[in-house]
Amino acid sequence: MGVPSDEVVQIRHADAAGDPAVVTVSCPDKTGLGCDLCRVVLLFGLSVVKGDMSTDGRWCYIVLWVLPRLGRGRGPVPWDLLKDRLLQLCPVAAPFGFDAACLAAAGLQDAAPPAPQLFLLKLRCFDRMGLLHDVTRVLCELEFTIRRVKVSTTPDGSVLDLFFITDARELLHTKSRREEAYDKLESVLGDSLTSREIDPAPEDMLPRLQACASLTPAIMEQMFNMDLVEEQYISTRGDDNISVTVDNSLSSVHTLIQIQCGDHKGLLYDIMRTVKDCNIQISYGRFYASQNRRCDVDLFVVQSDGKKILDQQRQGSLCCRLRMELLRPLRVALVNRGPDTELLVANPVEVSGKGRPLVFYDITLALKNLQKRIFLAEIGRHVVEDREWEVYRVHFGEEQDLSSSLRSKIVDGVTSMLMGWDS
Repeated sequence: MGVPSDEVVQIRHADAAGDPAVVTVSCPDKTGLGCDLCRVVLLFGLSVVKGDMSTDGRWCYIVLWVLPRLGRGRGPVPWDLLKDRLLQLCPVAAPFGFDAACLAAAGLQDAAPPAPQLFLLKLRCFDRMGLLHDVTRVLCELEFTIRRVKVSTTPDGSVLDLFFITDARELLHTKSRREEAYDKLESVLGDSLTSREIDPAPEDMLPRLQACASLTPAIMEQMFNMDLVEEQYISTRGDDNISVTVDNSLSSVHTLIQIQCGDHKGLLYDIMRTVKDCNIQISYGRFYASQNRRCDVDLFVVQSDGKKILDQQRQGSLCCRLRMELLRPLRVALVNRGPDTELLVANPVEVSGKGRPLVFYDITLALKNLQKRIFLAEIGRHVVEDREWEVYRVHFGEEQDLSSSLRSKIVDGVTSMLMGWDS
């Protein structure tokens, strides 16, 4: 499992084209670290083809074999930047002679970093095909995280884009960082860009933007009824034979969770996110994706109290939750909203409050590939059955009278892009 080293994060580049790079992380453990690392790997457009992880509760050792995902369309992987971002997630080792758990209990460990400052990017442009995706791609390359977005098109063909963003480098308050953003936007948008402005977001503006339109009962049923979701999945992909089982006979101290399923973009992130949200701790894990896109996962886990999962009701609930998240981690629907046609995409928000990365990027890329213009777009959050979902709403406008076959093509195209089935 990797090469021993004093470095917290190592990246060994591929020996030949088509071979995976090897990312090794060795650091003090913390709750949800595996999920956070997999989230960054997904953010950088990488696919995990193999993984090993182990922890004794104090120190963890994680090795991921990763490949750039085909069709990521974002240039070479910035490996040095990836290393920096992974390193930022890793806890600092306690000084010699001190116990990290004791320091944490005493409140002497590093406090959680403050929330990054929120900025409002205002863009005015002349509309054209793929405009919104081109802007989104630039923001991703700049390491801006889109927290909320409000896009509107006027009858004369001009567009007002409002992006609420944070900066991973936390430099957007500086003139040089804003100028860098302006230069990149101008180079991509060209003459279609008429004005651009980045300012600190007013504190009272984001809550108003979050108060997006509610979802009707019919839409809720279409997007969150698991029987309908499973039927939609099978009609799209066929029965992928997802298997999630629990075994308490192989270890005296751990419960073994075994998963066999088809691969999709962010699969390991979805597993780690679900385990983290269910308050389950992984002591040892192994992940392997074969060339025929089948995945095998073994997780030796314990409850938060350090004991095996013996309660059969909890076992069943955990297996059901994992199967649901693997079956369709994102929900996609095309609905009518008055005279408009509206695309809805929903993904679950982590208990920590983080949404899935690159969802808006994938949606806008899929619609650009399908030559579909976006009239309005917004991002909001909704609570459905005690779970928070991030919901993306895209309007195509009144003139977009879509046939049944075209509606299916849009849903299938967006779903395939989000799940990585197109690569």
